[in-house]
Amino acid sequence: MHILSFNANGLRSAASKGFFDWFRQQDVDVLCVQETKAQEHQLTGAAFRPAGYQALFKDAQKKGYSGVAIYSRRAPDEVRTALGWAPFDDEGRYIEARFGNLSVVSFYIPSGSSGEERQGFKETVMAWLKPIMDGWLRSGREYVLCGDWNIVRARNDIKNWTGNQKNSGCLPHERAWLSGLIADDCHDGLITPPARGWKDAFRVAKPDAVEYSWWSQRGGARANNVGWRIDYQLCTPGIAAGIRSADIFPEPKFSDHAPLRVEYAI
Repeated sequence: MHILSFNANGLRSAASKGFFDWFRQQDVDVLCVQETKAQEHQLTGAAFRPAGYQALFKDAQKKGYSGVAIYSRRAPDEVRTALGWAPFDDEGRYIEARFGNLSVVSFYIPSGSSGEERQGFKETVMAWLKPIMDGWLRSGREYVLCGDWNIVRARNDIKNWTGNQKNSGCLPHERAWLSGLIADDCHDGLITPPARGWKDAFRVAKPDAVEYSWWSQRGGARANNVGWRIDYQLCTPGIAAGIRSADIFPEPKFSDHAPLRVEYAI
């Protein structure tokens, strides 16, 4: 099974740059999109509905903001679009498609880069999400959580490690929170990884790779590859055991983020 995660930074914009033409060539079973920045009724045209795929959306109440989607070849048995806390749910940050015992989630974790208020909301979301994710891990279901987490994990995940230590997305307590969910050694020493935890699919396939999934749109960051790896597929250990490959596609450019595709033996 091939699962692709992509922050579109506006799905209409990404489509105009050829994203769906590229997508049709990738042999993807499930596509998870973040930041659709549209309402579902604005995405009904053929350009946004590739043949052979179910299209599922969770819009933000605020128009032109946030929003997540899942495209799947197989019709899901169940779709969930709320986790039970309105401030998060109303921003269109979660959609889950269930296929038998497998759940695929498109997640968009808030950014705190715009100021203290949004950083505070981000940290509230982090604290609120952890017990939910712990429950999923214990549930007996297999999960793949795809999305933009707006946090790097360690030095190999960001070009300018030293210069970003006080910036949202690279703050030590954010890194500790994310790596504290994940059972591997690809962290920065702030935590002891859990004995049983989520797996970072990219790091399962490429433990030491230095690749990025997001670049600032200022200062020639992308041209100089001054990037951050903040887009992840976190999966349960059973799924992780069958990871065959993980690839980030910085080109062609459809967004300030790059798509991440993982192949699972399921």
